[in-house]
Formats: sequence, structure tokens, C-alpha cells
Amino acid sequence: MTSRWAAVVVNYEAGELLVQCVDSLLADASAGGPPRIVVVDNGSADGSVAELRRRHPDVDVRRAGGNVGYARAANAGIAATDQPIVAVFNPDIVLAPGSAGAIVSRFEAETDLGAVGPVLENPDGSIYPSARSFPSLTDAVGHGALGLVWPTNPYSTRYRQLDADPSRARDVDWVSGAAIWLRREALETIDGWDEGYFMYGEDLDLGWRLRRMGWRVAFEPGARVVHVQGVSTDRHPYRMILEHHRSLLRFASKRWTGARRVLLAPAVVFLGLRALLAMAHRAVAPGTRSPRVSGGE
Repeated sequence: MTSRWAAVVVNYEAGELLVQCVDSLLADASAGGPPRIVVVDNGSADGSVAELRRRHPDVDVRRAGGNVGYARAANAGIAATDQPIVAVFNPDIVLAPGSAGAIVSRFEAETDLGAVGPVLENPDGSIYPSARSFPSLTDAVGHGALGLVWPTNPYSTRYRQLDADPSRARDVDWVSGAAIWLRREALETIDGWDEGYFMYGEDLDLGWRLRRMGWRVAFEPGARVVHVQGVSTDRHPYRMILEHHRSLLRFASKRWTGARRVLLAPAVVFLGLRALLAMAHRAVAPGTRSPRVSGGE
């Protein structure tokens, strides 16, 4: 039977979690059977790929030739598939049974749906706010200034949609790239993921471009993913903080056009100071996790 959807897993030294991720994908036959799986490895040296091949020799593994970043690896995996629905996952996720059926059914029923994100749970069972709004300038500055020390401030609450009911489906501006299902037709209208992002922000950008082309982005509570977070990024936390803020500047440079481009100079200063603050916060609170492999804070 031909799979109704494909799954692309972008791996970078996820260890044994990569096998657990693939196990969960193969176990969910709710969309009429398991997906076609492609694992794109970004130069791992931890034995994760060797273990995956030992446990699942039939899974298609593609070597990226080094750590080429999340967006470029995602595009490579997508190009190796031909299913009309394709999902992209971090390697440290576990898909709950029934999730694929819930999401694929929505795509087939709603032809203007370009992307769908599931409920994203932390290992302790708490819900990560993975479905979000495009922040206004005020909310972006407020979240950036206060988010590290006061996560539930009004600006972050609006941007991260913290007041939304996680048990109800809704349309949103964008969803986390840690686990995202995409309509291939929609992806083709925007030429795929923007490979100018190395890490972080590529999912925000993806939702923005899909929405600009008239596609809807939705949150689907009938699908659930447990995400360990930061398994790959914790190896290089300070570099990842820099990459996160560089990506935010890239998105701002794409979004702000015309007269608003005068805001880019102060944005450089603000993001530079915030990156230093985030590094200091990490240094004094070493147990703090790095930002997730994909997606904003």
C-alpha cells in the first residue's frame, strides 16, 4: 500500500532518541499505514545512524555531508519523497498513536490548509506553546525584553497564545517546526523552507510565507507529540543562542519593508544585547535548556 504521507526526520546526534522517534512513526498506522520515512543526518558522530540502520535497515537514511542546518536538511528529505502530505520532525520526538490519521484527514477535507501542527508536550506532560501569532513590534520587543525572566508577561502571552485552549482546534499564524505536517502543493508555492536559516526561525518564516500565499495554518489537538527538547542544541548552547538571534534578525529583514527598514539598525542592537543576556542567563542557570532545535522561544 502506498503511504498517504511521508515523514522527514532531521537528525543531529540525537543518540538513542532517533530510534525511538522512528519507532513511534512506524507504529502509527492511523492514516491507513505507516509513513514513508526519510532520515536526513547532519553529520552525526554519535552512532545514532548506525543504531537506526541496525534496528530499521529498511528506513531511507540520507547523509547531508555535514551540519547543513535544519531547513536545508528538511528540503533534502522532502525532495526524496512524493507523498502529497509530508511532515518534518526533530529526532527527539515521539508521535502518539492516532496523530497521523487526525492530521491527514484534515488535509484531505480542507483544501486550503497548508500546514498543521500537533499538541507539543514536554516530557513532564506540560504543554509547550507551539502554535503562535506573528508578533507585533510591541509584542516582539516586550517578549524579547521580559520573556526570559517573566514568561507569562502580556506580550509573551499574546505572541505565544498562552490563553488559548489547547484542547480546541484553531487557525494560527505559525506552528513549531519541531513537528509540522505540510501540504506539498503549498510548499511548492513558496519554494520550500528558506535555507538561509541555519537553526531557529525557519518555522516562523515558513508560516509567514504560507499565509502570504493564501494558505491556512492550523493547530490540531487530535494529534500529539512528546518532545524532549534541546538534545542536539545543548551540545553547543552559546552558538545556538547566537543562531537564534541571527535568525530573528533575518526574519525582521524580510518582514520589514519600505520605511520600516529603518528599524533594522536598532533591532541589531536590541538582539545583540538580548543574546548577551541569554548567554548570561544560561551561565548562571546551567540547568536551563537551550532553545529547541527548531522554533522560537
